[in-house]
Amino acid sequence: MSPYFQLSACAEMLWRDRPIEWRAARLTEMGLGVGLWNGADHDLAKLEAVGADYTIMNGYLRGRLADDEGADLLLASARETVRIGKRLGVSRLNLHGTGLGEGGIPVRQHEQVTGAMWIKARDTLNRICDLAEQEGVVFTLENLNQIDHPGCPFGATADVLALVSSVDRPQLRINLDLYHTQIGEGDLIRWCERCLPWIGEVQVADNPGRCEPGTGEISYPAIASALAGMGYRGPVGMEAYARGDSDAAVEAFVTSFAL
Repeated sequence: MSPYFQLSACAEMLWRDRPIEWRAARLTEMGLGVGLWNGADHDLAKLEAVGADYTIMNGYLRGRLADDEGADLLLASARETVRIGKRLGVSRLNLHGTGLGEGGIPVRQHEQVTGAMWIKARDTLNRICDLAEQEGVVFTLENLNQIDHPGCPFGATADVLALVSSVDRPQLRINLDLYHTQIGEGDLIRWCERCLPWIGEVQVADNPGRCEPGTGEISYPAIASALAGMGYRGPVGMEAYARGDSDAAVEAFVTSFAL
């Protein structure tokens, strides 16, 4: 296991023919934390019984950052997911610029993000931080690429960094997904450096294919070394499908970040 990073993997994307609680138990046996997407989709009692370290899950079920109706929906939804997250002991609750529908397509797409939308998004995130402060939880805002998630506002790595750094409260961190950064911007190590003061989690998958490290063009051992060198000691989560065997995919991930 890595001496530098807290490793986890998204249970939703591995051993996809097995029940979710089996997957959580398998990751726990392998010494990793467990990431989830929507906790509300699962039998919480069965997940609780596993005794896993649940590291991250979606922090909302519906809503948007940048309009009044969407913000109110987001806050109400976040209150629901906070209850679920606290029940499972989830460390971080994840947000996106807007709700995602089937296949990850934004429910409400935007060709252009206006100045008014930026102001509203910052206000909404401050309201999220107020909720998080009251409840003793942490939210993250994730970057998303425009190929897999076309029309998602605030999806670029630069946009997520701008919002989180401008809010600059400990209840809101960046979920820096390097798979999405590779597709959207590239230059991964320098983006890690720029985001470093606000990173709550680094997520990884190789590109193309969104499978485990070693299946595509990204040199994750080099990124692991760079992250360690710049002093990052936080969570690294594999949010990736297995190219073949899920056990082998997890082992490839662990090896890439073992240093």
